[in-house]
Amino acid sequence: MRYFLEIAYDGTRFHGWQVQPNALSVQEVLDDCLTKVLRQPVSSTGSGRTDTGVHASQQFVHFDVAEELDTEQALYRFNRILPADVVAKNLYLVPDEAHARFDAFARTYHYHISLNKNPFKRYYAYYLSRSVDVAKMNEAAAVLLKYDDFTTFSKVKGDTKHYNCNMYEAVWRQEGDELQFTIRANRFLRGMVRLVVGTLLDVGRGKLTVAQFEQVIASKDRSKASGAAPAEGLYLAKVEYPEGLFLK
Repeated sequence: MRYFLEIAYDGTRFHGWQVQPNALSVQEVLDDCLTKVLRQPVSSTGSGRTDTGVHASQQFVHFDVAEELDTEQALYRFNRILPADVVAKNLYLVPDEAHARFDAFARTYHYHISLNKNPFKRYYAYYLSRSVDVAKMNEAAAVLLKYDDFTTFSKVKGDTKHYNCNMYEAVWRQEGDELQFTIRANRFLRGMVRLVVGTLLDVGRGKLTVAQFEQVIASKDRSKASGAAPAEGLYLAKVEYPEGLFLK
């Protein structure tokens, strides 16, 4: 039987989502927990990967078990074993062919920026010491919706077969001394959001015009993009699936 598990995590001490040698990952910690609670080897599959230091307020994984679970009891037991920086939020029975990655039709990321130095946000928001032109950044962000090839914002060496993404939303919002960038698409390239944010911030700083930002996208040249924004401000915020996928 296949289950989707909704989790959230503080990525500060993890070297990303995916299991890797000689480095602690969220997937490693989760799989160890599932294996202990369910008393069988469990290997989870995530809806996507997050990099070192990146957080997730909503991430989904799927895993298989031989028998149906008492979801409430299972969640209780998962959370007793999981460390304080990972939480199991919901557990859903799904069809056996359901896939946490391939069945997701949209993903949303948030990027948080603090305009005032705050020691309590140092791992959870990127501190900008100088103000930026938010209106110009929104003008540039709107340009993203005109394109579907984001080669410019892809990592140079990756296993990506194509660089096309359907972009649904890209907008900056300011509330007090905090900025939040919301970006929603059907898929994202590895490292893409941080590269987009870094380049948009250069628009906000006056280093790029909106027209130049569009030229950067159209160039399909990674070297034209700005440096990636720091990991601590980035959150995987929402993963969306077709209605009716969750059986119970």
